[in-house]
Amino acid sequence: MDDLSWLWIPATLAAAAAQTARNAMQRHLTASLGTVGATHVRFLYGFPFALAMLAVACFLAGRAPPLPDVSALGWIAAGALTQILATAAMLAAMRTQAFAVSIAFTKTEPVQVAIFAAAVLQEPVGLAGFAAIALATLGVMVLSGNPWAAKGGDWRAAAFGVAAGAFFALSAVCYRGGILALDEPQFWIAALTALALALGLQAAAGSAYLAVRDRDVLARVVAAWRPSLFAGLMGALASAGWFTAFSLASAALVRTLGLVEMLYAFFVGRRVFAQRLALREAAGLALVLAGVGLLLALSA
Repeated sequence: MDDLSWLWIPATLAAAAAQTARNAMQRHLTASLGTVGATHVRFLYGFPFALAMLAVACFLAGRAPPLPDVSALGWIAAGALTQILATAAMLAAMRTQAFAVSIAFTKTEPVQVAIFAAAVLQEPVGLAGFAAIALATLGVMVLSGNPWAAKGGDWRAAAFGVAAGAFFALSAVCYRGGILALDEPQFWIAALTALALALGLQAAAGSAYLAVRDRDVLARVVAAWRPSLFAGLMGALASAGWFTAFSLASAALVRTLGLVEMLYAFFVGRRVFAQRLALREAAGLALVLAGVGLLLALSA
């Protein structure tokens, strides 16, 4: 496992790219399904893909997945719940802000992950590591510019975005705890087992909630299966990358490197591939890269 510990880096980069695609599709679906419906899509349609990935991994390994104990189930269930809350808050923020800017508000997450991981999992990053995380987070905020200047900007976007960051931070820490609690020597099996359990719990809970509270939304989620399949696939791939990274490295390291998602979102949202960056944007990019580079150097 030690020889492959570096895989958390490409796993995180791939996860961030897939998550950007999933976020864009979910934002599109919010217009027709609402925040709750679009949130449920990633779980309901991601679950079959997670099961398929776990089945393939177990077939190739020639073994069954590990049976989770009460501790592992508790960690994963807590991660699943906080992720639902985080996704709903993020989509609510997107409804009041531009794409890249609303994502930026969630990127206080790495700082919160470092705090929660130190308190809950006893995985402190140290003063230098925390400084690197703060530097990269500052870069994201600089890159986003003045959120209040964006059309429709108000205090709700900040509140929803920061809340999403806090819930995503708690979710990352809980998933890391659940993966470790599985005590599975093959990290990819542990990661995909935790992912299948999490998405299964989320799909069941979301479907039950909508069946009781809003059957019309549930019907529309089922009817929108064609575009939802893409969101589910991208969500499952993104989560597989995150869970794999969590199985190999601390949540704080993973989520800080995951800030590259902001760079993806920035270019997708602005569509400036062929344009020069403004001075502020270049400064923000430099801060993100400096923070991520410092953290990677400290973890080497």
